[in-house]
Amino acid sequence: MKPRCSWAGADPIYIRYHDKEWGVPLHDDRRLFEFLILEGAQAGLSWLTVLKKRPQYRKAFDNFDPHKVAGYNTRKIQELMSNAGIIRNRLKIEAAIVNAGFFLVVQQEFGSFDKYIWQFVGAQTLRNNWNTVAEIPAQTATSVAMSSDLKKRGFRFVGPTICYAFMQATGMVYDHTVDCFRYKEV
Repeated sequence: MKPRCSWAGADPIYIRYHDKEWGVPLHDDRRLFEFLILEGAQAGLSWLTVLKKRPQYRKAFDNFDPHKVAGYNTRKIQELMSNAGIIRNRLKIEAAIVNAGFFLVVQQEFGSFDKYIWQFVGAQTLRNNWNTVAEIPAQTATSVAMSSDLKKRGFRFVGPTICYAFMQATGMVYDHTVDCFRYKEV
């Protein structure tokens, strides 16, 4: 069995996510939007809960097309609130819609959300050398700066901890522990 970061556990969904996605640099705007919404939905819950619901989120949120999500109305919010396949938290659902609108504004201003968001790490992955998961911070000065800027732009559910998780998920920061087989691969 391959040595992994201890948080990956034994659940096949978590292992697949750890082995294939977590920490891999991501530059596709739609996928970045997906992670922004999913990380916000995760607030107060386990990431495994979100991963298990991810296929339903993709269906419910039109495959995370920010143009479509930004246009959601009250009827669509009610439909989402009735969808047992996603996390039915009105504030998180409404935040996803609001964030879609501001996501489009950022795309217009910077040419892409990718260009905007990666500026916080100087357009390259910040690689760490953690021995244990316990050493990995919940937030950093960079995630605080990202959170602050996103909030100034009107985004919701983008606190420093959520931003750091987003950075880890999208490969902006590389936090595989040094004993993990992925540490040397990505």
